[in-house]
Amino acid sequence: QPHRSVDSGPYQHQESGTGGWYVSGRLLVTTRPRLFFVSARFLLPVDSGGKIRTTQVLRGMKGGKFEVTLASPAPADHAARFGPELDRLSDRFVHWPERGPVSNIERLRLLFGRLPVPVATDRSAAGRRVLAVELGRYYDVVVVDFPHASVLMPPKNHKGATIVFTHNVESEIFARHAETASRWWWRVLWRNQRTKMSAFERKVLAEADTVVAVAERDRRHFEAEYGVTSPIRTIGTGVDLDFFEFQESGSPKRLVFTGSMDWLANIDAIRYFIDQIAPRLNRSVVDELKVIGRAPPSDLVSVAESSKFSVRFTGFVDDVRTEAAECGIFVIPLRVGGGTRLKVFEAMAMGLPVVSTTVGVEGLDISDGMHYLKADSPEQFTAAIHRLITDAPLRARLARRARDYVERECSHLAIARDFEAICMAAARIS
Repeated sequence: QPHRSVDSGPYQHQESGTGGWYVSGRLLVTTRPRLFFVSARFLLPVDSGGKIRTTQVLRGMKGGKFEVTLASPAPADHAARFGPELDRLSDRFVHWPERGPVSNIERLRLLFGRLPVPVATDRSAAGRRVLAVELGRYYDVVVVDFPHASVLMPPKNHKGATIVFTHNVESEIFARHAETASRWWWRVLWRNQRTKMSAFERKVLAEADTVVAVAERDRRHFEAEYGVTSPIRTIGTGVDLDFFEFQESGSPKRLVFTGSMDWLANIDAIRYFIDQIAPRLNRSVVDELKVIGRAPPSDLVSVAESSKFSVRFTGFVDDVRTEAAECGIFVIPLRVGGGTRLKVFEAMAMGLPVVSTTVGVEGLDISDGMHYLKADSPEQFTAAIHRLITDAPLRARLARRARDYVERECSHLAIARDFEAICMAAARIS
């Protein structure tokens, strides 16, 4: 069937070929089991780690065992701007209006609610109405992408299995923010939000038929701390190895970091680098740190400009490979985070030697000195950077071993097939 928009009453949906039969634009019979995938975020453009992982899974499943319907908020011009990309993600797309930015006053008000603020801001009356109508259809599997998206779900009125796709342990991230906060009131706030997030995650995961985690350590946390008794399946983290080709790295005097700069963990990482690592680096040896990622906050940019170290923020870029090509060392000074680290595997795939904290590579089966250099203090970070700058054979060995690892373990198509198999098992489809 050709791509088309179909008026469906309270909302619009878009369809592409699904291997089914249509009458007056309505799908009556499908030859494949049906999967409904719910996201609290519009997935395009792909400008964050969570979006990368989700879109890799959806692209890998498109045309496979399931007819996939994707549901999310969307901007008004989504069909014109992202129509072909949406077709590559799903057989059918349903949506509701995307909400605007949340004001600081609204966030302050939400602090006193029962839900953690990031979850409360994902609520949408329009989204709940769309999902209530859509879930009146039959689906073999319903996937909730991130526990946050469960606030959009109406009371369960569908017969299919429910899967919650977790990308990290959200409460653990909040706990680490509390540990690293510089002011006592921030520590109190983060502890309060951590308590609410822990209760929310526990409830959502307990109600799921299957939980998908992205790291074994996350699975163990859900079992030990939350007492989850439903099956918890773990998938790896995939990299598009054709897109992220191995390339000769640029100058080792140029450092690079990639990540969405509107995420607090990444903001903390760059602030930590500027405040505690950069002052220890020899300016005659290191030229700059390039930070590639959307929406760097103005106060962080101001801090960087006032420091004696050169930090360059690119903002959102269409192709991270081009920006990273001129750099020779990939740094990950993360102190806060969870789940798996897509930025690590992308750097490894491109042949960039990596210096990282333990948190930055947490959950990954890679070894210090074999695939990257570990640095958990400002002194260790400085020493590791200087070591890589002066030791070209070491840079080459780390780059080659890292690329070999991702080629062997991290095909994004294989990860998508693993996710598909989990969905088939949850729906009890042989």
